[in-house]
Amino acid sequence: MPRATPTYIDTHAHLNHPRFKRDRPAVLRRASDAGVGAIVVVGYDPPSSREALDLAEQHEHLWATVGLHPHDAKDAAEAALTSLRNMAAHPKTIAVGETGLDYYRNLSPPDQQQQAFRRLIRLARDLGLPLIIHNREADEDALRLLQEERAEEIGGVFHCFSGDVDFARRVLDFGFLLGIDGPITYPPQRGTKSELARVVEQVPLEALLIETDCPWLAPQPHRGKRNEPAYVVEVAREIGRLRGVPVERVGEVTSAAARRLFPRLKPPGEKRG
Repeated sequence: MPRATPTYIDTHAHLNHPRFKRDRPAVLRRASDAGVGAIVVVGYDPPSSREALDLAEQHEHLWATVGLHPHDAKDAAEAALTSLRNMAAHPKTIAVGETGLDYYRNLSPPDQQQQAFRRLIRLARDLGLPLIIHNREADEDALRLLQEERAEEIGGVFHCFSGDVDFARRVLDFGFLLGIDGPITYPPQRGTKSELARVVEQVPLEALLIETDCPWLAPQPHRGKRNEPAYVVEVAREIGRLRGVPVERVGEVTSAAARRLFPRLKPPGEKRG
């Protein structure tokens, strides 16, 4: 079967997760065959950030981010932050994150989450890198901290966006993008259109990035299985259906948005500055 022309960018994948250790080469082949031309491997603590960067160094079409998940904010020791800073300076590191707030599970106390979040925003601003934001049931605090730390100067994306249309517009007004994942493909409850579908229909297509968040959140055709970057095409397909545009157009526009947000992200074969 011939490979599809590279069209899509999975802007949030955890190929550094242990669930990919056994068959990562096959996962990468399937992504390439599906037309996924670049994958952003997202770190969530110093060890996973190091592995993300190792993978990015090994594969031309993989890129890394370095971050500290809010679940691990209680472990934000100085040594960990220094390690992230050092890795963030690498030319294949394209963003800081994921970082943010998670008041749903509260695996770290909210005050420690906020402290760590501020420090990661400042790190991103120091290095001129955009942010990848994890935000769960913390809309007001997340946007407030970003505003107080002047994060609009570097931009970023609200990964796996789950807010309503009003919050989406506030995020866009602040200059951040929205990451759309597998849940956009899930059937609505009781036959009503989901709030996420309304967001996708009403905001500019140029404001969206497509993600898998693999190994989690597999889209509907693969729901209950391990997610992987090839399935980002299903996310693009549903966005296209909702907006009445071809899936290839969604791939082109979201890939262009990704390259605007992440200036270090270059197509394979293009010389990095």
